[in-house]
Amino acid sequence: MRVTHLSLTDFRNYRTAEVPIAAGANLFVGRNGQGKTNLVESLGYLSTLGSHRVSSDQAMIRKDAESAIVRARIHHEGRDLLVELQLNRGSANRAQVNRSAIKTRELPRYFSSVLFAPEDLALVRGEPSIRRRFFDQLLVQRNPRFAGVLADYDRVLRQRNTLLKSARASGVRESQLGTLDIWDERLVTLGSELVDARVDLINRLTDPLVAAYRSVAGDDHHPRLIPLLTIRGADVDDVDTDGTADATTVTGSTSVATAEAFREALTGVRRKELDRGITLIGPHRDDILFELNDLPAKGYASHGESWSFALALKLASAELLRRESTTGDPVLILDDVFAELDQARRRMLATAVAGYEQVLITAAVYDDVPEELTAHTVRIEAGAVVEAGNE
Repeated sequence: MRVTHLSLTDFRNYRTAEVPIAAGANLFVGRNGQGKTNLVESLGYLSTLGSHRVSSDQAMIRKDAESAIVRARIHHEGRDLLVELQLNRGSANRAQVNRSAIKTRELPRYFSSVLFAPEDLALVRGEPSIRRRFFDQLLVQRNPRFAGVLADYDRVLRQRNTLLKSARASGVRESQLGTLDIWDERLVTLGSELVDARVDLINRLTDPLVAAYRSVAGDDHHPRLIPLLTIRGADVDDVDTDGTADATTVTGSTSVATAEAFREALTGVRRKELDRGITLIGPHRDDILFELNDLPAKGYASHGESWSFALALKLASAELLRRESTTGDPVLILDDVFAELDQARRRMLATAVAGYEQVLITAAVYDDVPEELTAHTVRIEAGAVVEAGNE
């Protein structure tokens, strides 16, 4: 899979932009603040339904505009698609494929990309919500049906929390909360599916992660991913404070076993949830522990090791999508990465990504990028494409 052309209207600092994109490596180069990252951010959104920089869609709409439009021409196995997204300030976003309307959450069915940027260091050093979001986005990329499961779970969670808060405020006794049992069952059904899907994803990422870490770091520090499940006793609050947690590694769990564990755990925390007015366990509060050499990466890994772990995790994700997806290779996006690396690691990364059908790279300095990745260079200045072609 590859992008052949990108068009933007009122996206970030672009009033309009028309960007031809070649197969193989493409380098977007320009001084900081000119709009290089904005280009690749638009493509990242098409495949993950989110930005790697901001949590709100509104920030991607140009100032004083009511909407932003992203159009990408996609080529895959002899077939051409026009994928379009409209981000709106005052109404729901809209999407089209070949001029036919689709649900926005269906976009990952048609386009797949994996983006790595300096912000991804937060995967290792940041809060659990960042890791949950990453794994959930990858779930959707592997199987777009999970966009609906996640949306349904979020809706049920909000309804359940509203009921818990109302019960706390009114002093309703636990025995009078029959409605809560109904929401519990929906929470268990949807939450168990998400828990099992995440655990399966973690298991499938293990081998690609080890290989990717070795390819970018030159060492085998035994990177490991461990699910921390609140329904099985993990106290994720501990992870936030000191990088440790008491949890069991879960492999090969079944939906029946997970659902039973979920129901039992909900019963155990019912009184505490009523006292606090919030749902205390479930996939919305789980975490994934990253380990290097049997120590938590958060709190123990150096800056370089954390950087290598985050990059390896993204490369492992790309490899997993490449193996499993019907859309073939994802478009690999490296946003402002090479400036952080020495010459040796630049060469290692160039080698690691060489086999992908299309790689998009942003850089402030042309010479930071290995020569083999500069075959097609697009120069960006003040939200405009000023030059495109071969160097």
